[in-house]
Amino acid sequence: MTKTIFIASAEPYSGKSVIALGLINMLLAKTKKIGFFKPIISQQLPGAREKHIETILNYFSLPIAYEDTYAFNRQDVLQHSEAGDWGEMINTIIEKFKKLEDAYDFTVIEGSDFLGEGVAFEFESNAAIAKNLGAPVLTIINGENKSTAQIVSAALNVLRNFESREVQVLGIVANRVHQDQVEDVRQLLLMQLPSEIMLTVIPWDKNLQSPTMKEIADSLDARVLFGSQLLSNQADHFITGAMMLPNFLNHIKENVLIVTPGDRGDILIGTLQANLSANYPKVAGIVLTAGTEPEEPVIRLIEGLQTIVPILSVKKGTFETTTAIGAIHSRITADNTVKISRAIDIFEKYVDSAVLDNKIITFRPEGITPHMFQYQLVKSAKSQKKHIVLPEGNDDRILKAAARLISQNIVDLTLLGDPVEIGASWRRLGLDLDMNAVRIINPATSQHYEDYVETLYELRKNKNVNLEMARDLMTDVSYFGTMMVYKGHADGMVSGAVHTTQHTIRPALQFIKTKPGVSIVSSVFFMCLPDRVAVFGDCAVNPNPTASQLADIAISSAESSARFGIPPRIAMLSYSSGSSGEGEDVDRVREATLIVKQRRPDLKVEGPIQYDAAVDPIVGSQKLSNSEVAGRASVLIFPDLNTGNNTYKAVQRETNALAIGPMLQGLNKPINDLSRGCTVDDIFNTVVITAIQCQETHEPIQ
Repeated sequence: MTKTIFIASAEPYSGKSVIALGLINMLLAKTKKIGFFKPIISQQLPGAREKHIETILNYFSLPIAYEDTYAFNRQDVLQHSEAGDWGEMINTIIEKFKKLEDAYDFTVIEGSDFLGEGVAFEFESNAAIAKNLGAPVLTIINGENKSTAQIVSAALNVLRNFESREVQVLGIVANRVHQDQVEDVRQLLLMQLPSEIMLTVIPWDKNLQSPTMKEIADSLDARVLFGSQLLSNQADHFITGAMMLPNFLNHIKENVLIVTPGDRGDILIGTLQANLSANYPKVAGIVLTAGTEPEEPVIRLIEGLQTIVPILSVKKGTFETTTAIGAIHSRITADNTVKISRAIDIFEKYVDSAVLDNKIITFRPEGITPHMFQYQLVKSAKSQKKHIVLPEGNDDRILKAAARLISQNIVDLTLLGDPVEIGASWRRLGLDLDMNAVRIINPATSQHYEDYVETLYELRKNKNVNLEMARDLMTDVSYFGTMMVYKGHADGMVSGAVHTTQHTIRPALQFIKTKPGVSIVSSVFFMCLPDRVAVFGDCAVNPNPTASQLADIAISSAESSARFGIPPRIAMLSYSSGSSGEGEDVDRVREATLIVKQRRPDLKVEGPIQYDAAVDPIVGSQKLSNSEVAGRASVLIFPDLNTGNNTYKAVQRETNALAIGPMLQGLNKPINDLSRGCTVDDIFNTVVITAIQCQETHEPIQ
């Protein structure tokens, strides 16, 4: 089951707080440890807290530090966006969310409030956050002051907008719908929404929308003259006291707010008397305008009354004041337990908790975003810290990556090379890290050198390697590093920033060798595309694999995909789809597909299939309408090295995708090769995936 749900809207004042309160109350009946996270909050005054977060934490006594419940305020978000730092911001949000997710059984995420500038960007940011957190969305539509057609159109548009961004929607809540429209809205949406989307229609409720006298006082920056103990009074209507008293009294309704100039003593006294009378409804309060206050005899009379409604004084005129009151949007605050209880009651009455609970239990996220993938890689590597050897210790890029890896405590590292030269480079680069945190070994002077030479000789003497040749080979950093892994003195090796692929993997092929049942060593790249992560294989090792080898590559790639948290759906790529093409190349792919199905009937595989049909849902449905893979492939197997290497580089350059790898698969122990044009990020990521390969667990990363 999912451990989170994202409550989102596409406009302000939709009533997200009602859903959040009701949902948390529902979840607390099932489990004790509930987290709450609002990634983006509105700008707060110094020392002030976001009111809704405070309400949630206080009412439910959630043991979460306020600082852990949000990541940024909306001004920060706009500034980061303008500066092009959106990726870093998403990484911060993921990191903060994951700490909550790890500490709690379930975490409710609430989207931003759409107040102020940047409303168009706000929907995009909410969708991106939900997608990166792998959270299904419960989206809220504001039905207040909208026609039935407008409500239905808004709901369908929001659903389409989320789905076009590959964000999964669990349900739609049409909130604050006029009572006369409720059934029409329900029936029209049921006819047009997909059957799997849960629908809830909640009618407008004045008890939640009406502001309290405290909210009115705060909004108007008013001075409280009398009745401070009754500021929780709720004002359901307001009228202006500008008429003669007898006529005015006819307009008093239950919980009415009176707005009148301060010199209208008759209206003031008449209102207070009406509030005391059994023949008139209860008055919520009085607002005195224009900066005028009652004369001394009137104040003396008020002070002598036992029951006084809140009386506020404002500097603005009557017209400005009534306009401002009409614009107040009431909020559910921590001190208003009546409204909180009402919100929970409404949720329980109109939301089908059993259906929602079932959707949460059965939800499975589809795919994984690049930011989440990279976060999970680092987290998984840290969970079982491994020892990686980097043979090319003299390369500046290797040293910079090593400093990052050690500072984040991801792996233990050994660098091969001359300690004096490496130390000089370390100081020249100004790396802020104690060199004692990294082991540096010169192969020729290592205490293990003679043992490694003897081991290599014994392993390769049948291949015409004599003792002197073994001595020469063991001064080579690739051989020495691979032998460290073979002997268990390191868990894995990453090389290739300086050396060729053949130089890096030849020792591994000679004595690390392949796993039982695997006929060929192959490679995959994890292609971090803008909105998903795909696995490309083989793009680095095998020039022209046979059908059997191609099947091996596909199975190994699917296993790697699953191990790294990407559900494998294999596309065996060719220049034609299905049975439409003929020729030696397409027949080889067709045969490889059949071998995969025979050897691993549990895997979802399609082939031959063209690239566009594999990744584009529309093209996939046109060419292979009954396929589980077409349009949704996550593992793409290329027919040869020429196609694979050129395609991965083209995709990388044209989409600005991050290509992590190549990661070698099929060896008994992890050895991975870098490109000689690799960056510090490439080295960092390859070491991380190598460390994960070293871990004994076969559970997919979470």
